[in-house]
Amino acid sequence: MTILIIEDEQKVASFIKKGLEEQQFTVEVENDGERGLQTALEKDFDCIILDILLPGINGREICRRLRQNQVWTPVLMLSALQTTDDIVTGLDHGADDYLRKPFHFKELLARIQALHRRHHQDMIGQERLQFQDLILDTAAKSASRSGIQIVLTAREYKLLELFMRHPNKVLSRAFISDAVWGIDRQSNANVVDVYVNYLRNKIEKPFHGDKLIHTLTGMGYVLKPSKQD
Repeated sequence: MTILIIEDEQKVASFIKKGLEEQQFTVEVENDGERGLQTALEKDFDCIILDILLPGINGREICRRLRQNQVWTPVLMLSALQTTDDIVTGLDHGADDYLRKPFHFKELLARIQALHRRHHQDMIGQERLQFQDLILDTAAKSASRSGIQIVLTAREYKLLELFMRHPNKVLSRAFISDAVWGIDRQSNANVVDVYVNYLRNKIEKPFHGDKLIHTLTGMGYVLKPSKQD
């Protein structure tokens, strides 16, 4: 599992990081709200451990913006704020769980694992993905846009599913290669470009060229609305 810790208390962040790494987790730490939000938007994590009182942007606002950008990574809020209203407010902003400080590491670990299991089951059970008028039925392995069926090859389908499970997030060619082909094809990145072009020809050109997959030079591709360009 990969974990992002957004926590400005150095001792708390170090304590959590050390404990999680001992459990063979990969851990990144950000001590500032703005940097934490940027990292959470740019990279994929299995769980985000998020303090509320942060410099820059507070944890509640970070969580709200993540959900607004369709980032559904499980979020475990940590805070010394312990009233029922504090907990309810945190959950209302999109957090999946709330743990009061101080806490025992065993409880933190158990909650992370529970969130991961629940999120994994949700992803497995999700049969219909939608981005604007583009719909993917993962049970039937079919795609449509504006009610019109789109015929995809197995590889094109897998590529589209990857984009639709990560909307508004920049996906590098290496990440796409690993997810779609199962191996690192950085030495032949042109394969990714070719298949993205195949996909564009099917989900964009027949629909007045309404662009969905955008190229970010030197970074990769992102599925996002044209109006954000």
